[in-house]
Amino acid sequence: MHTDSLPVAGAGEPRLDWNRVSFSPGECPVKVAAATNGSLRSRGVVTSHGLRSLDSMARRDSHFTCQECGHVAPTWTGRCPGCGEWNTLVETLRRERGGARASGSRAPAGAPAPRPVPLREVQAPAVDRLDTGVAELDRVLGGGLVPGSLVLLGGSPGIGKSTLTGMALGGMSASGRRVLYISGEESAAQVKLRAERLGEHALAVPALAETSVEAILAVLEAERPEACVIDSIQTLHAEGMTGAPGSVGQVREAAGAVMEVAKRLGTAVVLVGHVTKDGGLAGPRVLEHLVDCVLLFEGERERSFRTLRALKNRFGATSEVGVFEMRSGGLVEVADPSARFVGEASEAAGSCVLCAMEGTRPLLVEVQALVAPTEIVPPRRVVTGIDRNRLAMVIAVLARHGGPSLASADVFVNVAGGVRVDEPGADLAVALALASAHRGEPLRGSGGKPLACFGEVGLTGELRFVAHPERRVAEALKFGLGPVLGPPAAEPIEGLGSVPSLRAAVAAVTRSGQHARRAA
Repeated sequence: MHTDSLPVAGAGEPRLDWNRVSFSPGECPVKVAAATNGSLRSRGVVTSHGLRSLDSMARRDSHFTCQECGHVAPTWTGRCPGCGEWNTLVETLRRERGGARASGSRAPAGAPAPRPVPLREVQAPAVDRLDTGVAELDRVLGGGLVPGSLVLLGGSPGIGKSTLTGMALGGMSASGRRVLYISGEESAAQVKLRAERLGEHALAVPALAETSVEAILAVLEAERPEACVIDSIQTLHAEGMTGAPGSVGQVREAAGAVMEVAKRLGTAVVLVGHVTKDGGLAGPRVLEHLVDCVLLFEGERERSFRTLRALKNRFGATSEVGVFEMRSGGLVEVADPSARFVGEASEAAGSCVLCAMEGTRPLLVEVQALVAPTEIVPPRRVVTGIDRNRLAMVIAVLARHGGPSLASADVFVNVAGGVRVDEPGADLAVALALASAHRGEPLRGSGGKPLACFGEVGLTGELRFVAHPERRVAEALKFGLGPVLGPPAAEPIEGLGSVPSLRAAVAAVTRSGQHARRAA
């Protein structure tokens, strides 16, 4: 084999032209290639296009992350093994962890193993919560913000998330607390325009427009605020990550870095988050596991009422709800929402007042139903404020146990005021509203006032017990709505009209049922 006078391509970039390499009879091309590689290496005739690339080219260290659940897979697949969603795996680069990756999770040699401590011996210092000055927000949080906690606040665009956080920071600033507002979506001038509507206390809040995680952490270290709002977590980006802001890797890295600093400094941080088209919180599910509290601010933008509910709370109840009303000067707390909803209740057919429980608060809301004949197959089932599957079950039980059959009718059910009710105690109110709408007979309580009721409907037509019946009845009697229809209680409750089944409840409130009882 002859490799003399090999051509050189490019400035300092020699390239081996195998067309000009001649082989002697009986020579093996593989051995020739190995020998040529050694010869060229000793002569410096190597490039990334030549043989040295086989030895020195760096392997790309990457993995694939699901954009929905954060699952990490070594290779790409069409369907995520973690959540089952399709086409959600995106390639991301791993960051080198240095010694941490090499050493793993083992303790250093010679270091003593940590000793577990019984919980009764753990010293838990008393921590004073931070009062935000917004009573409805404090009640949903369980008494205020806990120092060092992470709160995720989600809601639709324009629902009032920034207004709510601005009110909270303004209230804490007025009480002498050190606060900080960091905006990644608006400039400081835009934040000021909104704060002017909220009053003088909101204008005293220091604000910063920044999206870099490293810069935000430096500000937190320097200012050391007691409470901080970051609006929003989807706009932040870390320098070491290659993904765009809002991607799974960026959100996870930003939230983790902020959490570490918040826990160490004792700063209560509120992370404002986006929501998806389905109404769920955007971003990886690991974000909801990472934070201490998840709040959802919801409502219809066309209506003035807003509800704030806790989906997760490590420091309080998860079923609490706060009610606000959006006005020109910002959000106004509704201390007695039952009075607002009952005052607007209709006396027409298809209307019924539900005695619901939202956490520890009894809440009276109006359930409206409309039944219209249709020739469409299958008929429509449109619902707002309750679960659609629950409505389908109530319609089936109603047709089987004493109520009208709605198989050839469109059904529309709405919880007035933009409130969402997720508890099973709303079944009876939905069933009675449907029966009233089908017959065209208004539901009346004593004194001609709207009928109030509550109760879970079983598949066999019985009414099942729900929690806190005495508090539901007391709330209804406060507005003169009695007697209240509901399932039998373990102990007698004044003002409760017990009915054992759905059939008995329908008969008790309809004219045909009342005539039948009189004839008997």
